[in-house]
Amino acid sequence: VQLQASGGGLVQPGGSLRLSCAVSGFTPGRYAIGWFRQAPGKEREAILCSSSGSINTGYADSVKGRFTISRDNAKKTAHLQMNSLKPEDTGVYYCATGWSGGCPRDASRKSEWRYWGQGTLVTVSS
Repeated sequence: VQLQASGGGLVQPGGSLRLSCAVSGFTPGRYAIGWFRQAPGKEREAILCSSSGSINTGYADSVKGRFTISRDNAKKTAHLQMNSLKPEDTGVYYCATGWSGGCPRDASRKSEWRYWGQGTLVTVSS
């Protein structure tokens, strides 16, 4: 099983990026997919989750109205669309799949997530 996050890079404040999470060796359609980030010197935080039925759950108030999650089960991919980026959005972004179709209530617990991908670095700077 492999999850590969991609799409990170350097972007100016106010800009946008679209991250992708490609899943292989596993059929993610029946499982929740989450996005996380880890800022320099901080703990990893949960951002958004999409259930198997594409019902989305937000965990980070700081991204409300700016970030959206989507998934394409046929293509085994999930996306994180990030708009109006701020310097504090800088960090390594990760995707993960859950153990079931629903998004966990406490997404901060690593045990709630089954498979993790390698991260992709997002740097928001002028």
